Amino acid sequence: MAYNISDDCISCGACAAECPVSAISEGDGKYVIDADTCIDCGSCAGVCPVGAPQA
Repeated sequence: MAYNISDDCISCGACAAECPVSAISEGDGKYVIDADTCIDCGSCAGVCPVGAPQA
């Protein structure tokens, strides 16, 4: 199950920099995760200051 980024996202970009498969990109008002590319590693959740990425 791919991670999703909640509306708590503050668009800081920490998650995108940490993603080993570049599945995260800047969306409209928040970052988004490409579910087809996400490998469910949790790296994004570990660096997010507001806990926006959720499994």
